[in-house]
Amino acid sequence: MIKAQTVDGLKIAYRMNDGGWVEGRKMLFFVHGSGGDHTNWEYQYRDLGADFNILAVDLPGHGQSEGKGEQEVAKYVEWMRKLIESLKLPKPVLIGHSLGAAVSLTFAARYGSLISGIIPVGGGVKMPVNSLILDGIKKDTASVISLIVKFAVAKENRERLAECLTKGLSAADPEVMYGDFLSCDRLDITEEISRIRVPALLVCGEDDKMTPPALSQFMKDRIPGAKLALIPRAGHFVMMENPEAFNEAVREFVKKDLTT
Repeated sequence: MIKAQTVDGLKIAYRMNDGGWVEGRKMLFFVHGSGGDHTNWEYQYRDLGADFNILAVDLPGHGQSEGKGEQEVAKYVEWMRKLIESLKLPKPVLIGHSLGAAVSLTFAARYGSLISGIIPVGGGVKMPVNSLILDGIKKDTASVISLIVKFAVAKENRERLAECLTKGLSAADPEVMYGDFLSCDRLDITEEISRIRVPALLVCGEDDKMTPPALSQFMKDRIPGAKLALIPRAGHFVMMENPEAFNEAVREFVKKDLTT
């Protein structure tokens, strides 16, 4: 079900378990990527929702949330901090894709005491965006979305996911999407990454061309105790391309590596 919480005067929407949250269960807090919304986690709700409490947020300006988006990862981090505090969430696990990965990493470096772990999906300490995307997103949105879908998804999964991804990205406000990509392009948490002290599982598709596995390996070498899961038969949208392997990696990490 979809709920909303007012944060700094804006309604921030999120999806939660249809039957409500169960006391005592670990909470998985999902943060989507650029131009996305809570529907990017459609393959996780039923499967992981059977074992965990689920919260999948629409960042400000996305999906059913109010606002105009942001142009800096740090500002999205502050929104997530305020939402966690306002809902009094008991140390959730932050799971973020792409822009959401940047949010989860930055959050962990700054506010690690508020969470129990992070699962950045398709992220990096720097996430430069192709100039064709940044320059074209407001001029020819449809063409850029087509480019993104082709580049971001492994070839074997394009036919299955192209329509759904195109529809989702096309629903986004181009100005908001531009701000998201600009946020990623401006990111540089090279110095901050070593401050992360919460358990971390870095997830990346083996065929990810947008944020290649080498970026996740770089972070694994710098985050104490971090683990790395490379998901086969998947590109950048790993949680949609190979949800079975993705969900299993998440479940194993949360159940075996997180005790608080």
